[in-house]
Amino acid sequence: MTATDRSIELVKTAAQAAADRLAHDIIAYDVSDVLSITDAFLLASAPNDRQVKSIVDEIEERLLKELGAKPVRREGDRDARWILLDYVDIVVHVQHSEERVFYALERLWKDCPELELPEDAVKTRGKGAEHAALSGVDTSGHASGLPDGPDGELS
Repeated sequence: MTATDRSIELVKTAAQAAADRLAHDIIAYDVSDVLSITDAFLLASAPNDRQVKSIVDEIEERLLKELGAKPVRREGDRDARWILLDYVDIVVHVQHSEERVFYALERLWKDCPELELPEDAVKTRGKGAEHAALSGVDTSGHASGLPDGPDGELS
């Protein structure tokens, strides 16, 4: 089974909306072969909570205006560190850059095929690491997405 045309249309529109709001590291996976609850995941990140909210708002507005799609669930608004939009056909994850590195969702879905995205979205790849380097943030500690064990080793 592969992602439906509708899912791909939703992903591309959401990815473009995220890119327009300067999201970092936008990527989408076709998870239809491994999950029965959705066809695709779209991942994006931003360096601060305000921008995470802005990206999510733009995605919601664009999907409603252009495709008539409303999320059935929106989670994570309170802290704006990781907001999830569930459109049934796709699930959008917009994470604060620190959560993106820590949880490393790409590692979980790396065996799933990547979906083709608009050029503006593809150009965002590596922007999170670039921003962290310019900000002096060390992302090497949890790059694997696994928390350190009590002895400092990866558990």
